[in-house]
Amino acid sequence: MAAAVRAGSWHRGVISVARRGSHSSTALKPQYDAVIIGAGHNGLIASAYLQKGGLKTAVLERRHVLGGAAVSEEIIPGFHFSRASYLLSLLRPHIYQDLELKKHGLKVYMRDPYSFTPMLEDGVRGQPPPSLTLGADLAKTQQEIGKFSEKDAKVYPDFLSYLERLACAIHPLLDAPPVDIPGLTQGSLRKKMSALRSLKPLVKSGLKLGKNIPDFYELVTAPAMKVLNRWFESEPLRATLATDSVIGANISPNNPGSGYVLLHHVMGELEKEKGAWGYVEGGMGGVSQSIAGSARSLGADIFTNRDVEQVLVGQDGSAKGVVLTDGTEVQSKVVLSNATPYITFKQLTPQDALPEAFITAVDQIDYTSPVTKINVAVDKLPNFLAAPNSADGRPGPHHQCSIHLNCESVEVLEEAYREGQQGRPSSRPMIEMTIPSVLDPTLAPPGCHVVSLFIQFTPYLLEGCHAWTEEDRGRFADTVFDWVERYAPGFKKSIVGKDILTPADLERVFGLTGGNIFHGSMSLDQLYLARPLPSVADYRSPVKGLYLCGSGSHPGGGVMGAAGWNSALRVLADFKRL
Repeated sequence: MAAAVRAGSWHRGVISVARRGSHSSTALKPQYDAVIIGAGHNGLIASAYLQKGGLKTAVLERRHVLGGAAVSEEIIPGFHFSRASYLLSLLRPHIYQDLELKKHGLKVYMRDPYSFTPMLEDGVRGQPPPSLTLGADLAKTQQEIGKFSEKDAKVYPDFLSYLERLACAIHPLLDAPPVDIPGLTQGSLRKKMSALRSLKPLVKSGLKLGKNIPDFYELVTAPAMKVLNRWFESEPLRATLATDSVIGANISPNNPGSGYVLLHHVMGELEKEKGAWGYVEGGMGGVSQSIAGSARSLGADIFTNRDVEQVLVGQDGSAKGVVLTDGTEVQSKVVLSNATPYITFKQLTPQDALPEAFITAVDQIDYTSPVTKINVAVDKLPNFLAAPNSADGRPGPHHQCSIHLNCESVEVLEEAYREGQQGRPSSRPMIEMTIPSVLDPTLAPPGCHVVSLFIQFTPYLLEGCHAWTEEDRGRFADTVFDWVERYAPGFKKSIVGKDILTPADLERVFGLTGGNIFHGSMSLDQLYLARPLPSVADYRSPVKGLYLCGSGSHPGGGVMGAAGWNSALRVLADFKRL
């Protein structure tokens, strides 16, 4: 089978969509109560809740496949990839339950252990090189950490409790729109009294934090290393934990604000297991398809290959629907955009409908991305020097993990960051490697595997401000593969095909402005009341009836579905007053 696959040669284009169909059999109507631009997970979730609230809703997706960045695509014949996002967590539990996603086909493979950091140094007396494995079994994890520091092993449970206390306390803020500042400060006394309800989640979080408020403030504002250095002394553990403080962000673990990114990546839960991340059967498109299935069962119309060209704005200055690139007009009472704020306000909204100062502010939103994603098809399981494969070739526990390469020390991460800031792809990049096919056999032919490589740091434009060429992409991919080869000899020979997505490619294919996977930086100046801008933090835009519902809004990328849920609540509340 492996030889047959290798002989098939790989294609740069998409071969087919993941197995479940994504096209609606319903005809596009000329008028709806609500139209949603973009079938990313937030847009699909918003459609389900709007439909539950009584609004006839249509979702219009420009691509041939649903899910935005949460898609499954057969890029190489026989291999099904989570082409952009690749792990599931932070899917809000109430959304999972409300929309009955399990009933609609969502199946998740939990990972245990979940983190594996192999070293490059030589083993002692013929033994494999050292490695660090973290998992749900606390005793085993402490034993692993104890190989590097008994002190770190002893305090690790306390560190987990510390993070969990802080993460759980901000859950109320994820599941509600930000405080309604205009409502509290403007208008009638009745309006101000009504807006007081928006303070409830903030008060609830404050009460949950209690005496931990100073710790929370420090973590979200400080460099992650300030906190990690206080807890731990061993480099492999500090570096492994530090990866969560920079993943998807153009920062180093020593930059202020990286502590919040660390917290952001541990505050989710999956199958009632806090902080867990898992693989979706069939790839991440399985999440989107299950949400779409739920929305359709409620009556929403969902369409692919429907590219919106512009939001229609009436003479009264309010949104009236959308016009597609083929000239089709769809009227609606409200429009929700799941696109980035930049695309929404700079490309889809008529510029004369927006205040000049607002347009200037939109131009200042930070979309810098350090990420390149490489999807790889291989005809055999990677064999790591630090954990050699068994004689029967079956996957070991470490193969199901997030495998951290070039993460032996924080200085290695720092050097990768510095090179990226100079316009050069890192010569020793930070690599997060996952092999979901070890748990989900539907993704690849027998004996073969799909490998996801999430890599930092790579600039949007290369040194000298020039765009990536095919030669640049190939050269960087070779650098990445050379590093993987050092940890797992034979990897390069096992490659059947590859799909290279630099920041510019992520922007072009998925509409991620700047290639930023969060729809905008998760820096402190672009969170909560300031996400994406203070004037539109409540999901409402300057155009009446036009709303944001994507990850560019609170609570930001990664918190799966929260923006869709919150924006739907905002629209339904406003709709009652129309």
